[in-house]
Amino acid sequence: MSDLVLGPLLRYVDATSATVWVETAHAGVVTVTAGDEHASARTFGAHGHHYALIELTGLEPGSKTPYQVDVDGERVWPSTDPEFADFPPSVIPTLLPGKPLRMAFGSCRVSVPHDEQGVADFGVDALRAYALFMAGITTAESPEDNERWPDLVLFLGDQVYADETSDAMREFIERRRDPDQPPWYELKDYEEYAHLYALAWRDPANRWLLSTLPSAMIFDDHDIRDDWNTSWSWRQAMEATSWWHDRVVGGLASYWIYQHLGNLGPDERRADELWKRIAAYDGGSDGRQELDVTDALDALADRADQHPETYRWSYARDFDTQARLVVVDSRAARVLEPERRSMLDDGELMWLDAQLHGDVDHLLVGTSLPFLLSPGLHHIESFSEAIAEGAWGRPGKWLGENARSAADLEHWAAFQQGFRDVARLVLDVAAGRRGRAPRTITFLSGDVHHSYVAEAQPRGGVVASRIVQAVCSPIRNPLPAVMRGFMRVVSKRPSGRAGRLLSLAGRVPLEPVRWGVTQGPWYDNNLAILQLDPAGLRMWWVAGEVTGRPDLPVLRRVATVDPVG
Repeated sequence: MSDLVLGPLLRYVDATSATVWVETAHAGVVTVTAGDEHASARTFGAHGHHYALIELTGLEPGSKTPYQVDVDGERVWPSTDPEFADFPPSVIPTLLPGKPLRMAFGSCRVSVPHDEQGVADFGVDALRAYALFMAGITTAESPEDNERWPDLVLFLGDQVYADETSDAMREFIERRRDPDQPPWYELKDYEEYAHLYALAWRDPANRWLLSTLPSAMIFDDHDIRDDWNTSWSWRQAMEATSWWHDRVVGGLASYWIYQHLGNLGPDERRADELWKRIAAYDGGSDGRQELDVTDALDALADRADQHPETYRWSYARDFDTQARLVVVDSRAARVLEPERRSMLDDGELMWLDAQLHGDVDHLLVGTSLPFLLSPGLHHIESFSEAIAEGAWGRPGKWLGENARSAADLEHWAAFQQGFRDVARLVLDVAAGRRGRAPRTITFLSGDVHHSYVAEAQPRGGVVASRIVQAVCSPIRNPLPAVMRGFMRVVSKRPSGRAGRLLSLAGRVPLEPVRWGVTQGPWYDNNLAILQLDPAGLRMWWVAGEVTGRPDLPVLRRVATVDPVG
């Protein structure tokens, strides 16, 4: 395993091709072999690390093909390490056109040990529990969970925590620099991000799962820092520090390599300017040199931070005519200037406008932040934005800004312009004004450390689509007990009515939609699964439960949602 630092991660997979990501210990040529098919790629370098992204083609639709990884001709995967002895061979599971899509999703996962203390402090890692179940090492309570594996998993933010670091991460920081100096025990730069990703993805069970279950990802605030891009004043305060520039550049640069690049299909990847440079590199004068992209990568990250309109982190993909998945960046693309504050800048909104259309059975919209919070919380946030932007004059500005910074009031509800823009687009799709109306339009989200389902309707008229919000959070990072009581209260209908009175006091106009929580909230560490069946959209949430050893939890159902649509 010395030649393979991290991975393999199975990323974009369709009916006949698959993308495999690895980090290696040195420069070299990485080869992936699956059955009779094989492909190779030279590593590229960034900040002293070495990476490769290999695209394998010619695979059979609907197949599960075991695969191997070699570095410079030496086999590095499957691993011969005894800790992987109980796991089956990693496979590439290609999509079968027409087969009902099954997708897992969730967010918010800390990387701490899976021993007694780790479970006592943070609960069971739901992703790891699912990995052990998929590998056949543990069981599931519900027979339904044994039907088949998901076709992919969508991670909706906070794959890593750059600001709330674990003991292992703190030890690494202490070996590099003085943690009594800014940014203290938070991450400082690319090198620390690389170590954080290794901590997040190196556990044998999760590493095996990521090697055999295709994944798609999007960031949220903790991937960079809590409350990332909450407001103009937050942004100005960060940029005034001595450490923020290196932090955000390191965070976005590492995100491009560890997460974003694998989200893209072959055509989208070929259109990426930095990837085009990597793919075109011929190995230098002797054909064996590695391209170092450190400077270009950092320049991309810096530009994307300072001028977010220059780079798009959002992406979309179709699963034949049964589903379209649109994953929206709700962090980096924000417009924060008070006079034009919005969740999405003009270019991002135009892109989203083009992606949201009908002529599919189900439209899935991934956004790390819930589009539909519980109504009570939504109105609190919209009120906070209104007074922070001047609805109550200067005293209200100070009160609103401090409230949204202290209480994390920075979801879609706190960006009312963006909320209304997207709501109108969704209503157009649901009404059949953008092609045949889908059976369902479902927002998939995380972030809030509790899970629930909500359903929306237009304030006027009727639509053909069911509009649903499904939240799965956390995978592993439970909500403090004191906050659970608050969330229960704001999820109730009376809180929604009281919150609406509050937002009216802030002169917030009625939203284009009305909605309510139909199931939840619940607070387990969990992973959600959705399946598109002829009967409609089915969803269920699963968690790990310790019945013996803390590192061998069984899988249990947390909640089940009857078919929608």
